Amino acid sequence: MSELPSIAFAGIGLMGLPMCRRLLAAGYRLTVWNRSPEKCAPLIDAGARQAGNPADLCRDADIVLLCLADTSVVREVVFGAGGVVEGAKAGQLLVDHSSLEPAATRAMAAELESRSGMRWVDAPVSGGTAGAETGSLAIMAGGRSEDIERVRPVLAHLGQRLTHMGDVGAGQVTKACNQMIVACNALVIAEVVALAERSGVDASLIAPALAGGFADSKPLQILAPQMANSEFEPVKWRVRTLLKDLDTAVQLSREAGGATPMTGLAAQLMRLHSSGGELENDPSTLVRMFREQKQ
Repeated sequence: MSELPSIAFAGIGLMGLPMCRRLLAAGYRLTVWNRSPEKCAPLIDAGARQAGNPADLCRDADIVLLCLADTSVVREVVFGAGGVVEGAKAGQLLVDHSSLEPAATRAMAAELESRSGMRWVDAPVSGGTAGAETGSLAIMAGGRSEDIERVRPVLAHLGQRLTHMGDVGAGQVTKACNQMIVACNALVIAEVVALAERSGVDASLIAPALAGGFADSKPLQILAPQMANSEFEPVKWRVRTLLKDLDTAVQLSREAGGATPMTGLAAQLMRLHSSGGELENDPSTLVRMFREQKQ
């Protein structure tokens, strides 16, 4: 049996923490880094090594995983002072689970490889914190076939399915499509719950009543009960994430010469909701916007 590759991970947040716990449980040697170092403490206690900066992640790692907030944060972690590129070597792989702009992903991948020889796989995920905890994420990847196959055994501990979508950037395009469906779904679920309440129907019965029908979905089963019961904590994902990804989808559509009117409207509504102080809150709070509508 060959030795397991050494793994490094940057971004110990809502998704990164449970993903790292699964990698440790699977027996991987793990090095971790986070901008707020104290967030690494549970993983250090579980046997991980803490890196001093992103470049240090590359010291012993075969594969470096990222799960960060947005394109600007990834760019800073990879190319900023003390960034990954300063420690990267040919033969290492960077696997980015963040949700980024596809064009920026392609540009950063090309720069990283030209400067260090390290190759890039964009592998955004869907499934939320529950999927991260249970290893049931859906992973959509872009990159060279040989690189995807190299990381497949590692990512099998994180997701139920890894689909190779094409060259670098294709994973991010697929994630944008995913987020278009999720965000529009979340908004209409909020409308549904508010409409049911205004019409005298017990909104807590919506999800079980529609289970198994054509209107059913994971977002319906998760969000509708939370919205009906005004259960907005703990925060499992954030409004700002959906807004960022909707903006990415609209931009991507423009670049491709297409139109996404539903997604554009969803972005406007998400931005309106965010302006009320909801940016860091759970998307279940979207129901507040429709409850507070005036006739």
